[in-house]
Amino acid sequence: MKKIRTLLVDDEPLALQGLNIRLKPFEDIEIVGTSSNGREAVKKIRAEKPDLVFLDIQMPGMNGFDVVKALANEELPIIIFATAFDKYAIQAFDAHASDYLLKPIEEERLEQAIIKVREQISEHIAIEQNARLIDLIRSLDAPPEIELSEILTSDDIASKKQFESHFNIKDRGEITLVDVSTIEWIDAAGDYMCLHTSGKTHILRETMKNMEKRLEPDIFKRIHRSTIVNINMIEKLASNAGGKYLITLKNGSELQASRNYREALKQFL
Repeated sequence: MKKIRTLLVDDEPLALQGLNIRLKPFEDIEIVGTSSNGREAVKKIRAEKPDLVFLDIQMPGMNGFDVVKALANEELPIIIFATAFDKYAIQAFDAHASDYLLKPIEEERLEQAIIKVREQISEHIAIEQNARLIDLIRSLDAPPEIELSEILTSDDIASKKQFESHFNIKDRGEITLVDVSTIEWIDAAGDYMCLHTSGKTHILRETMKNMEKRLEPDIFKRIHRSTIVNINMIEKLASNAGGKYLITLKNGSELQASRNYREALKQFL
């Protein structure tokens, strides 16, 4: 019997332990390692070259999507996502022939996923499947989060746009809820966003492009390629040389606005 070399990735120790136990009845599944975060997962995938990876999507720092992106130019194992997303949102993965396990994982669903993996391996279709998976993830700026109940009750889902009311900031096992209305400005620091609120700075792993989509555009304006400001926090605006602007916030902080984003400041001019 050919063994399916398998890596388990989840930031929750109990989830790793539980999945490990549930996989024991499958004699062809050989666990070659576990990872508790995305960066470690990338290293182990490159080193162990497993046939299969159970990959948690929602992990602090480097999430499951980031892991796949990091390995997009390499030979990928078969990926089975573990997620708490609504089943409606998961249809996106089904359409691209990738698989998922909805937490809490059901034994019957796990068995179905393993059967699918066996078929992919025997039919040599894993490479094609992963190519579609990469295309999907590259097309997603953020994982879909709409609830099935909302789809069923909405009269016009296309016209309904949801923006964040707060951000969950994870740090050393703690989660801080940051009310969006308290954010004064946001600036980029590499792959992270710095959310400035009342003298405090909260760090969130996100791209500037995604951050713009998650915030109410009538309130949060991008004034620089790496800066977003809450217009309710602006006290005054002064023009500088070269078409740039100096923004002074109510707390006394000063921000530089690029002339390329002059349109965002139009209501103040």
